[in-house]
Amino acid sequence: MRAVLISILCLGLAGPVAAEGFNNITDRARFVSLIKDRDLTRFGISLNVTPEGQIKGRAFGRDVTGAWKWNGDYFCRDLYWGSTNLGPNCQAVRLQGNKLRFISDQGSGRYADLYLK
Repeated sequence: MRAVLISILCLGLAGPVAAEGFNNITDRARFVSLIKDRDLTRFGISLNVTPEGQIKGRAFGRDVTGAWKWNGDYFCRDLYWGSTNLGPNCQAVRLQGNKLRFISDQGSGRYADLYLK
């Protein structure tokens, strides 16, 4: 279970990138307009990503904490799941309806979809 959760939080569970029907989010202002006063959720995970650059929430019974910044076209974050350091990663962000897709390794890695609530 721990390995599965770490994969989800590191954005490595969902598979290779597929972007059909998604719009690119390439600037901080647009990203903040989407996440402000909302949570990002998926089964077992609820995160609050604040406009001020904090990440906080819960995932499968453990606290999630971290920080983020926007760098160029990418959402860059450092993340902890409990005391486990998941490390830094810069990710491409895509939007489809109320679904945000975060694609690891500057858009060349694997992805995870989180829903805006």
